Formats: sequence, structure tokens, C-alpha cells
Amino acid sequence: MIRELKYNEFEEFANNHILANRYQTINYAMLMAEYDYDFDLIGYFENNILVAASLIIFKNITTFKRYGYAPKGFLIDYLNPHLLERFTKELVSYYQRQNVLFIKINPELVINEIDLKTKEKTLHKNVVAKNYLAENNYYKLKDNLYFESRLPRFNAFVDLTHYDINNISKQTRNKIRRAAARGLQFELAENNGIDILYEFIKKKRAKDVVYYKRYYNMYKKTSSVDIFLVSIDYDKYLLNAQKEYDFELDKNAKSNSTLIHNNSKKNINKKMESDRILISYKNDVIEATEGSNKNKKVYIAGAMVVKHNNRVDIVMSGYDTTYRHYNANYFLHHCIMEYYKKSYDVLDLNGVTGDFTDKNPYQGLNEFKFGFNPKIYEFIGEYDLILKPMAYRKMYNNGTLARALNKEEKELLQFG
Repeated sequence: MIRELKYNEFEEFANNHILANRYQTINYAMLMAEYDYDFDLIGYFENNILVAASLIIFKNITTFKRYGYAPKGFLIDYLNPHLLERFTKELVSYYQRQNVLFIKINPELVINEIDLKTKEKTLHKNVVAKNYLAENNYYKLKDNLYFESRLPRFNAFVDLTHYDINNISKQTRNKIRRAAARGLQFELAENNGIDILYEFIKKKRAKDVVYYKRYYNMYKKTSSVDIFLVSIDYDKYLLNAQKEYDFELDKNAKSNSTLIHNNSKKNINKKMESDRILISYKNDVIEATEGSNKNKKVYIAGAMVVKHNNRVDIVMSGYDTTYRHYNANYFLHHCIMEYYKKSYDVLDLNGVTGDFTDKNPYQGLNEFKFGFNPKIYEFIGEYDLILKPMAYRKMYNNGTLARALNKEEKELLQFG
């Protein structure tokens, strides 16, 4: 039997389910309601025991037809084919009477783990769920290689319980340490931090600042959201830059003295490298001095993070490209991991692409996240459970479905 659940019933089940996530929450349901999405919290009972549940949000396709979307899929054991079959039959019967054309799902079911070095895939036991879904008339949509779908098909996860800066890539480690030397400061912000964060992300996302404030306020009700900002402490930067410059100046003088007595190619190259470094440190001193003289706090990066059970998700992040050379994004992500590693098990870095070649237009994004030595997983992808095949086919053929969904896809892609 399927029936609507009370808020406390749904929360208790959802929070304890193995597939628990920040989308299958009251917070997300209420956020979507503010943007004219209807929603149901449904539960499936067998022998009076709740064995499956889901938040399903709804939007009209036409005046009399609508579709449903269960973000991150139903909370059910997809590896139990008999349970999935019974639940699906009940679900179809329940929503056919309500003019629902289809229900879209994108379960967070891992089907492959990707080796970080070789990019080879190792098949996961969850792959059998593909067969079970197909047997129950879930229609598999085309797999996305990049970010064409509502949610990424490939995700990067960091094991916070073992996170150590010494275990990440050398390049990433050096950028973080260099950022710290430039006086970057990490801080937890409140609601007013959203205005600052928005400046770093507004060109990447279509939503206005009001949306992000609503998002923050909705999850803040359950103390499950944080805003972090990165600023420059120019006084600290100046102190570090001056030390580095003085140290290199001493090395440069010694190299110059050595070169007078022995102008070998090795010594010439050593002196030229020292000259280059010295110029770089001198520029740092000039930049830090100018910033210190202005006596103004400058924010250059930020992130919004949602916490759910033993996991934290970086919902959105960004940085001021004017200060690209500060490597603030590396510093920000490292500090977030350090901040949560004693209280949470996993950090979701969010999506990466499934294209691991040099031709990938998002190669920089992939490499940035790979530098933190995460686990890379491929999820099962998107499916439509079609409840009214004839109407679905008719709207598909005449373009009504495509027009409606294209509009909704663009909107939902922004709901982090």
C-alpha cells in the first residue's frame, strides 16, 4: 500500500536509509515549493511496515498533465527485484489516477568505480539494478558524458576520515601551501556571506541571489548548511613575502659569488632560477604592501556546504578570477575538508565528467578535483517510469514534451 507520509514519518525513514541524501529531505521539498513545484512525501508499506519512501516533486506539462521527479531516486532497495516490482506496480496505480504522465528518477547507485590513475572502470554489484529497472518498465535515458542531465552521472568523493594534505597530489599540495603563504584566511560566515559568495558564482548560474538566500534559510532551519569565505590578510602576506624575499636574496648572493669562481652551466642555471624566484617574491612584496596600505578586507572565494547524516556536499563554490594566482579555490576546498574531517565521513566534491581524455572541455575541473585524491564513482543514470504510454508517446512525437522539459531542465539544473 502507498500513502502520503507525515513529515516526521518521512524524515525518520529517509534519514536512516542507506541512500539518504540532501535531496530526499523536507528542506529540499519546501525549497522547491517556493518555486511553484508541488510535492508528495509517499511511503510504501508491506504488512504495516514502511519499506520504501520518496519525495516526488511535480510540474505541469499541459493544463491537465504533469510529471513527477524523485530527486536522487526513490529510497528503496533497488537490489531487491521483488520489492521493486511490487512498489512500482503500486506507484503506477497510485499516480495514474492523478494525471501523472511519468516519474523521473536518477538514483545515487554506484555502478562503476574509476581508477584515479588509469581511469579504468571496476564494475560494482549495483549494476544488476539496471536489469531490475528495465524489467519493471523504467525507460533508460541517454547517458550524459558531461553535465547535460539534472545531476552529474560521475561524482568525486573524499574520504574525510583519512584526509591528510600529505596524501593529495604534489601539485595541489603546493598550491594550498602557497595560498596560505599569501595570507589567505578561511572563515565561517552567516547569512550575509551569501551576498559575497554570490559575486563569485553569478556568472556560472542563472539563479539570483534571492534563491541562494532561500536555499540557505531553508537548510538553516535544521542547522544543516554552512557558508565559508576566503579573504586575504595582507599584513600576514607581507610578512611571509618579505621573509621569502630576504631568504632568496641571500641565496641569490651566494649563487652570484659561486658563479664568479665557477661559471659552469649548472651554476649559471642555478643563478638564473634564483633570479626568477627573486623577481616573483619581489612582486609579492609589492602586491602585499599595496594591499596592506589600503587596510581593507578583500574576499576572494566562497562556498555553500550542506550537511546530511555522515556526509557533507559542496553545493556551490566560486572565486574571484582577478585573484586567480592566489589559488583560493584549492585553499578553500582544503580548509573545508579540514573543518569537517573530525565530524563527518565523506565529502562530495560534486560532479566530474565521464570524459577522461585530453579533449575534455572540462579537463581543468576534473584535474582540480582529482588533485584531492578522491574516489570517482559512476552512477546508474536517469530513468523515466512511464505511467501513461499513449499520452507520453503523443507528446513526445509532437514536441510538447521536449518543449516543456527543456524549460524545466534549464530551471532544475540550477537547483543545486
